[in-house]
Amino acid sequence: MGITCGVVGLPNVGKSTLFNALTAAGVAADNYPFCTIEPHAGIALVPDPRLDRVADIVQPQRRIPATVEFVDIAGLVAGAHQGEGLGNRFLHHIRETDAIAHVVRCFDDPNVAHVAGHVDPVADIETVNTELILADLETVDRALDKTERRARAGEPDAQAVASALGTVREHLDRGSPVRTLPGVATLHLPEVFLLTAKPVLYVANVAEGEAATPLVAEVRAVAEKEHAGFVVIAAEFEAELLELDEADRTEMLAAYDVEEPGLDRFIHAAYDMLDLVTFFTYTDAEARAWPVPRGTVAPVAAGRIHTDFERGFIRAEVVHYDDFVAHGGEHGAREAGAWHIEGRDYVVQDGDVIYFRFNV
Repeated sequence: MGITCGVVGLPNVGKSTLFNALTAAGVAADNYPFCTIEPHAGIALVPDPRLDRVADIVQPQRRIPATVEFVDIAGLVAGAHQGEGLGNRFLHHIRETDAIAHVVRCFDDPNVAHVAGHVDPVADIETVNTELILADLETVDRALDKTERRARAGEPDAQAVASALGTVREHLDRGSPVRTLPGVATLHLPEVFLLTAKPVLYVANVAEGEAATPLVAEVRAVAEKEHAGFVVIAAEFEAELLELDEADRTEMLAAYDVEEPGLDRFIHAAYDMLDLVTFFTYTDAEARAWPVPRGTVAPVAAGRIHTDFERGFIRAEVVHYDDFVAHGGEHGAREAGAWHIEGRDYVVQDGDVIYFRFNV
């Protein structure tokens, strides 16, 4: 089960620079529109000190963090829903992701051209959102036409689906993304894969040392209005940090009075936006963190490790991270009664340390 976050925005806002810093993939980040044509995918490790603490206790041969896949998608321009620029491919690639990290330019650099000729983050956000909304309107109209024909033919549930699609269309017509529609999760909608239904993290890309400018405040206000995620990052600075060795990197962060690298904050924000929780497993060979969507039941979580684990699931032996650490690992947790047995209906909690029993 791959978990992917598409990195989107207008051309020349710093998407590829951020992607390079996230994944160390060496993707081109040149100063011209559509530098990124085909999407590039890369894996980012999710920093989690809990994994290190579990590994310190069990002493495996290696430790493997949770990961999120990021996809660097071509820059969008006005008219993308009609095929302008690389619009059709842009929209197709977004449709295949689980969530969107929308990078917004909040820096002014005469050496980096802006497609509109000037920096205006709110206008940039509106350009991207408008194209996604227009694309969704086309999708809903096609689905609505088919559903209304089914309703006229007397097919069960077709009228309810048509009503739900009509509600979504009215919301889109008002220029609002589907994710802001109250109660959208309860609507009787078909699988139409709407772009604006995806969760969004707005990423204010700033120049070094400019995290509290009026431009940043504008992006924050948009995020708050939409109840979307928000994070500030200096992508160029983060990319430069990665070129330093660990000692120099620590020294530079201290010089700027920064406790956590911006990339770590961004990855955590993306993880939260995807509404993921982490469970841990361990053997003599490895201690590992596994991301799953909140609400995942134990057999499905077991399937993240191997499909045989889900198919032959018997039970999950569970201890919470806090108890695992407090009692010094498995033996102490068992003696303290903190180790418990859970069945197929158990919902995995963030921080669970789990041993799965299965038989195939």
